[in-house]
Amino acid sequence: MHISVSDAKAHLTDLVKRAEAGEEVILTRHGQPAVRLVSARAAVTPEEKGRVIERIQAEVAAKKAAGLIPDGPSAARSQDFLYGEDGLPE
Repeated sequence: MHISVSDAKAHLTDLVKRAEAGEEVILTRHGQPAVRLVSARAAVTPEEKGRVIERIQAEVAAKKAAGLIPDGPSAARSQDFLYGEDGLPE
């Protein structure tokens, strides 16, 4: 995204949010690139996201094995109370 410095003044909050989300924001002066807004935080790679998901899954599995997380109702049968014996909505 390219935007002039003068226009950026009115939209700075939105531009910062876009840069934080990883979008490239270039501020221009007289039509020429002058400044690039980038997030101060490093972008999270897909591999890092995968490692976090795996760690969380392992923690949940360990808690289930230790009996700290009880088994809940089956999601496949969670809406049965909405239907009668004939399978039609009540």
